[in-house]
Amino acid sequence: MQRLAGFMRTYWTRGVPGRETPRSLAVFMQRMWLLALLLKLIGSSWDVSWHFKWLRDDLAPPHLINTVGTGIAIGLVLAHTFTGYGAEKTSLRIMQWGTGIFVIAGPIDIINHRVNGLDLTAWSPSHLLLYIGTMIMVIGVIRNWYRTYPREGAFARQWTAGLVVLFAFLFEDVFFPTGQQEYGILEVASWFRGDPYAESTLLSFAAGQIGRPVDDIAIQHFAMPIASWVYPVWTLAICVIVLVAARIATGFRWAATCAVGLYVAYRCVIWPLLVAGDFPPSSLPIWLLVVGVLVDLVFLVRMNEALRAVLGAVLVTAGGYGALALSALVTGTPLSLGSQDIASWRADFEAGAALATPPVNWSSVWITLPALLITWSFAALLASRTIGLSTPRPPALQVRYSAEPRRDAAGHLDGWEPTGGSHTGQRRRRPAPAAPTRKKARAGRR
Repeated sequence: MQRLAGFMRTYWTRGVPGRETPRSLAVFMQRMWLLALLLKLIGSSWDVSWHFKWLRDDLAPPHLINTVGTGIAIGLVLAHTFTGYGAEKTSLRIMQWGTGIFVIAGPIDIINHRVNGLDLTAWSPSHLLLYIGTMIMVIGVIRNWYRTYPREGAFARQWTAGLVVLFAFLFEDVFFPTGQQEYGILEVASWFRGDPYAESTLLSFAAGQIGRPVDDIAIQHFAMPIASWVYPVWTLAICVIVLVAARIATGFRWAATCAVGLYVAYRCVIWPLLVAGDFPPSSLPIWLLVVGVLVDLVFLVRMNEALRAVLGAVLVTAGGYGALALSALVTGTPLSLGSQDIASWRADFEAGAALATPPVNWSSVWITLPALLITWSFAALLASRTIGLSTPRPPALQVRYSAEPRRDAAGHLDGWEPTGGSHTGQRRRRPAPAAPTRKKARAGRR
């Protein structure tokens, strides 16, 4: 309690965004953002698996974990806004918009489920609103870290590592809707085995919504309602741009590989935990590692940025579809799955084929290639006009830090020194009133 009291007494004063901040506080607040996003990640990961097993529950444990992370994020936004500490103005505005959209989307999602019943698809409007809010929030955090996190000495490595982690969080958020296909394909396989992951009440409810008994068609509508071209197009034309941005922003040679590697590693860790907890597992997107490596390799070639976008679009599209095909072959999943109906899926399964990789419509490559070229070119153009493509990384610090506050003998925060140093907007001790002169004293006696 003494630590909290000292912290509040020292820092909880009104200020405007961009206020000079002690370096220790700036580091603490930005690291707290990493904790908030980690809790949101854990909650959302568990939430997808939860809803492939049971009917929706507003107070489900994964929702509560996500809520704790969201609560920390909201608290940080409020602290940045009220005190002005730890965030420059534009970055804070982005965080505020993202947090506001997410907070508004929560009640909208609850109302949607109350009105329309079960809505498992990750692509519903209310769910997309949640992802968009989180995406904008994380972009604000990334911008703030890029511009204001310390970068001298040992902090330079933390600056780079923190950005890579934040881009991994952003990649997870953008890639998140594809979980519908990655969990859905294994759900269908479990149904074909006669041992579905989903509880019977969930399957009956889902089938009843479309007026069918619990059969193959109802299961497909419940688990795999998304067209087979969406998975590769969304991943390669949209999600890849997060990796491109990570490579440009950090200047680190293997930033894209590390960002996507962190995400894949997390999925590999959460997979056995879900299985051990008797929750549905997902198809692991190991193939994404190939995509991350290809993005980094493209940046090793010295060339004009327009040509780089062309080369990147061709190599990443070809390599991405090749990695998806290899994933299907290794897992024993038929390559033709994306163009077949549910009856053909069952026939393939009963003939010994596995259903372990999401179905892919291979002709969608002609959508992905031009789409990736457009998004990559846009990302490069935006970067050139904002942070610059040839600016040294880390760039020059965009803010000034204030003096550090005073601490007592136990190391607890204890306000500011009377002089205040370079601190702006802090509480200052009022000087003692000057002693009255002899002339004023006499006038007072009269």
